[in-house]
Amino acid sequence: MNRIDQLFKKKKKNILSVYFTAGYPQPDSLPVILSELEKAGVDMVEIGIPFSDPTADGPVIQQSNHQALINGMSLTLLFNQLAQIRKKISIPLILMGYFNPVYRFGIEAFSLKCRETGIDGVILPDLPLREYETRCKPFFEKAKLHNIFLITPETSDSRIHEIDTKTSGFIYMVSSSSTTGKNQKAKDLHKDYFERVQKLGVRSPCMIGFGIANRSTFRQACKYANGAIIGTAFIKALKKETPPEKTIPEFIQSITG
Repeated sequence: MNRIDQLFKKKKKNILSVYFTAGYPQPDSLPVILSELEKAGVDMVEIGIPFSDPTADGPVIQQSNHQALINGMSLTLLFNQLAQIRKKISIPLILMGYFNPVYRFGIEAFSLKCRETGIDGVILPDLPLREYETRCKPFFEKAKLHNIFLITPETSDSRIHEIDTKTSGFIYMVSSSSTTGKNQKAKDLHKDYFERVQKLGVRSPCMIGFGIANRSTFRQACKYANGAIIGTAFIKALKKETPPEKTIPEFIQSITG
């Protein structure tokens, strides 16, 4: 069974997923960040594939992409760094990014590398559903790789139902129509949108992302979904001069404690 499925079977609520950009803040930061996140009790990790034009992301994640590329991070280097990671890490790992680097790497080659390195799923926000089904699905399924689709407050009920039947792993509920990193308070989260999705009775687990930055927004999001995803706030924490062995446990404790 895919590790993502195992997670949602074992834990129904308050699932914490953390996003960060591969190659940031240092070229070789990935292994230690993953190790510290697992030790701190994070349930799942989304590893960002750096891209030169991350249009859906806010300035913090854009800057982390820029720095990662300067640091020399690429999909090839990322897979090399992941090659031995499953000897140390057992939680689900997801690659998240834009379709262009995957297309340039080769969809079949990308899928095989994901399987070889123990990647459980991918999130490609700019990959259209029809394009996925015609070009990617056979390779992803052969690699036992979950493909996770996103919905937003503007997504229609009929489209949500369609995505619910096509996504694998979970549905990524984007909390707003803005880019990542928008500061939100718990009261500002789209309660009506979350309740609408709940009433639709989707079969897939749901995770809420975008704007989840602290304990209050995490807890509020968890009232309406299986869990929530924190990205920008974590990347800000990684900018601190203190070592990740100190920064990461303190950050995760501030969210879950």
